[in-house]
Amino acid sequence: MPEVMFAGSAGRLEGRYHHSTEPNAPLALILHPHPLHGGTMNNRITYTMYRTFQKMGFSVLRYNSRGVGRSQGRYDGGLGEIADAAAALDWLQMANTNSVELWISGYSFGAFIGMQLLMRRPEIRGWVSVAPPANHYDFGFLAPCPCGGLMIAGESDNLVPKEEIEKLVEKLNAQKGIEVDYRVMPGANHIFAEQADMIGDAIEDHVSSMIKGRSLVPTID
Repeated sequence: MPEVMFAGSAGRLEGRYHHSTEPNAPLALILHPHPLHGGTMNNRITYTMYRTFQKMGFSVLRYNSRGVGRSQGRYDGGLGEIADAAAALDWLQMANTNSVELWISGYSFGAFIGMQLLMRRPEIRGWVSVAPPANHYDFGFLAPCPCGGLMIAGESDNLVPKEEIEKLVEKLNAQKGIEVDYRVMPGANHIFAEQADMIGDAIEDHVSSMIKGRSLVPTID
């Protein structure tokens, strides 16, 4: 799990990168929760997402957005954090120039940033959004959403109620050609204290089913 540093628009960004042994392996970028509420790339759910994609044979990057850990700069209300995500994706792609399968996976605020990035980068082929803050941010920019993905809610999440996420899922599924795989984690609050393994299993199940039949199928060690 080598440490990496790469350039962002507000300075250098700190990350952890796993390079797959599979030739032309698929790629995954992992985005952490809100930096003003303790969100870092070492968050337990963020790390679970990282390890799940690693297990599936992906080359995977997680990173600290500006002002978090050893990443330079300071919190920028979301706009700068989108730029950080784009810089991280650029770095990941430059390290894997032959890969054609690219996924983004974000948790809470990271899910919001990930979906913003999705609209800016047409090469992204799939996404995972865990507890996207649909009641705190306007997701109306997902029109049209370029591809389907996996959305996960906590059954007992008081910070982002599942009813708000369900409204977002319904709007996305109403779009032509878009299918959102929506899953609710039983008994889970926003922290998913006891559901990390369930989230990992859901991601593995969804991603594996989506890439089946494509030109590249990851190998699960």
